[in-house]
Amino acid sequence: MQEKHLFEYAVIRVVPRVEREEFMNVGVILYCPKQGFLQTKFMLDEGRLSALYSKINVGELYERLRAFEKVCAGKKEGGVIGQLPIASRFRWLAANRSTILQTSPLHTGFCQDANETLSRLFTQLVEN
Repeated sequence: MQEKHLFEYAVIRVVPRVEREEFMNVGVILYCPKQGFLQTKFMLDEGRLSALYSKINVGELYERLRAFEKVCAGKKEGGVIGQLPIASRFRWLAANRSTILQTSPLHTGFCQDANETLSRLFTQLVEN
């Protein structure tokens, strides 16, 4: 039997008008310290987004979501935050903010394969 590892995740949400508190799930960030895993997966359904808020700048959203990927990767392209230790990068990505991209409260669980868990959560929370 494979060992199970603690993981944490947050859902990435687009909140086009913060004052209305309406949002759409667009991605997941998953961190598993034992596996040295920090990754995000996202998808923008442009039709649903424009139905929620017709004036949304989808190009800008893609740019911001790609920045999440760069920080997760821990490379120079991730800027100063991308150079931090993996736990600090996750905490920064999952921190509360009041911008168009926000994250849910943190959730925890146990997994054997962090990549498979990220895919499963993404399917459950974003695609469906």
